[in-house]
Amino acid sequence: MSKLDDLHRKWMKDPEYQTAFNEMKPEFELARTLIQARSEAGLTQKEVAAKMKTSQAAVARLESGRGKPSTTSLERYASVVGKRVKISLEPA
Repeated sequence: MSKLDDLHRKWMKDPEYQTAFNEMKPEFELARTLIQARSEAGLTQKEVAAKMKTSQAAVARLESGRGKPSTTSLERYASVVGKRVKISLEPA
């Protein structure tokens, strides 16, 4: 386990942290999914950016989990890493 994992486990005992984390969970999951897809494709952020005709900073923002990217951005990213976007509605 990393120090970050240890800190996260410790902080999850704090109800305020836990609430904030749970509210952001979908963004974290999307970020993890994007990074994993890029890694599996064997591409760097810079290479993805070049193929998307955008900047490396824009790709980093997509992968950061801080914000909600447009469907168009996700589709462009997915295409570059050899994936497709699938959106579903799930029970709350």
